[in-house]
Amino acid sequence: MLKKLNLLLCMLILFSCDQKSETEEKIEKVNADFQTIRFDRKFAEADEAGLPRLKKEYPFLFPKQYPDSVWINKLHDSIQEELNTEVEKIFPEFSEETDALHSLFQHVKYYFPNFQVPEVITITSDVDYKNKVLYTGKYLFIALDTYLGEDHKFYIGIQEFLKKNFRKEQIIPDAAGEIAKQFVPKPEARTFLAHMLYYGKILYLKDLFIPGVSDAEKMGYTKEELDWAKANEDQIWRYFVENEILYDTDSNLYSRFLYPAPFSKFYLQLDSESPDRLGQYIGWHIIRSYIEKNKVFVKQMLKTPAAEIFDKANYKPQK
Repeated sequence: MLKKLNLLLCMLILFSCDQKSETEEKIEKVNADFQTIRFDRKFAEADEAGLPRLKKEYPFLFPKQYPDSVWINKLHDSIQEELNTEVEKIFPEFSEETDALHSLFQHVKYYFPNFQVPEVITITSDVDYKNKVLYTGKYLFIALDTYLGEDHKFYIGIQEFLKKNFRKEQIIPDAAGEIAKQFVPKPEARTFLAHMLYYGKILYLKDLFIPGVSDAEKMGYTKEELDWAKANEDQIWRYFVENEILYDTDSNLYSRFLYPAPFSKFYLQLDSESPDRLGQYIGWHIIRSYIEKNKVFVKQMLKTPAAEIFDKANYKPQK
């Protein structure tokens, strides 16, 4: 009997792998050609005489309310020159990231055929870490000066929970997340559950868009933070249920459990040990459970209200 069960399990695993391989084979054939423009380098190499040409070629990067004197001063600004030098050290070429972006765009277009593959434009942003990646539909802007490595001197004074993701490995997860937001409807209610599953849907799309990336990097966690979340998933869920916060509309819950922070705020001794955004983490696993147990299409899941997803997910945390 045990041998039969083992054989059946092996067959199921092989079937699952075959299905996945078939999907990936189809995705590899998706046309997702695009152009990568190293605007950061073009601006670094420009001089005052070449500025008009650069403005004409990329007018959307030169807001009209700023006179030319602003850009001329920036060309000669010592801080900007140092930014240019440091970005060139870390990103002397961008081919590895370009290949990964191509794969990302193929996956997005496979699941959402109407997706318009954007042009990729790399920039410097005076370390505007709140806008590391911007997706407009037509363009994907990547601020390379926010991915120089968590210990880079430019980031002195920035909180550790933010700096940990100022690494080039986070470019693709960040890009996937920004694109995913375009497909996920805003929460339909003010409840914590609705907002938790909004982020869960974004993270599930990351599962589809960047399947080769680790769960830790999809979350923007270190390995230790992900291990902590896994080890304490049952306790986190019990806290949410016992404190009746799933249908609570207190917006303070968002900053406690959904937004970037040094840690999640249970107001317990374990707080300092916990990673931030544990509500997103739980929401992600509820969405995974819902998809697995109901076999619904992704587009259908995206439109399904949070309460219905929760009822049908039959989510049971790891213990």
